[in-house]
Amino acid sequence: MSFYQHGLFYSTSTGKTEEVADLIQEKIGSAAPQDIADVDVSSLASYDGLIVGAPTWNTGADSERSGTSWDDVLGNIAGLDLKGKPVAVFGLGDSIGYGEYFCDAMEELYSSFKASGAKMVGHWPADGYQHEDSKALLGDGSFCGLPLDQDNEDDKTEERIEGWVAQLKNEGF
Repeated sequence: MSFYQHGLFYSTSTGKTEEVADLIQEKIGSAAPQDIADVDVSSLASYDGLIVGAPTWNTGADSERSGTSWDDVLGNIAGLDLKGKPVAVFGLGDSIGYGEYFCDAMEELYSSFKASGAKMVGHWPADGYQHEDSKALLGDGSFCGLPLDQDNEDDKTEERIEGWVAQLKNEGF
């Protein structure tokens, strides 16, 4: 399967998630990343696989948690038919400023895409991360995707992305 048949989607409020999506695209060699705001969510089902990224957002709020376009489409994802298609999640978080909610948004995307029948890939080891808690932890010592901290650990981003992309390839993505 070619990475060109895979979609790379993100949403951002400060531009950092878009920057990370661009870095992932460089490592994978896929088509250009797209802001989910510019996409008809039903078109996600036309891809062979997806990589989706979320910024830090307020998981304590009842609605409009992210302040981004994921707020508008998150409820529609579970209704898509993504049965068996690989989906990988990445997310940004602030392990110091929001350490008790570190990359929680990844879990919300993960759960929504999993409910659509997607094959969730790209779980990442929790070792080496400094945070208080995260909904994105799976309980087996891994995150449900690739967490990145552009505020406090941006020096580790490129190496983590390279490792994650290699892992995705090994998982048949």
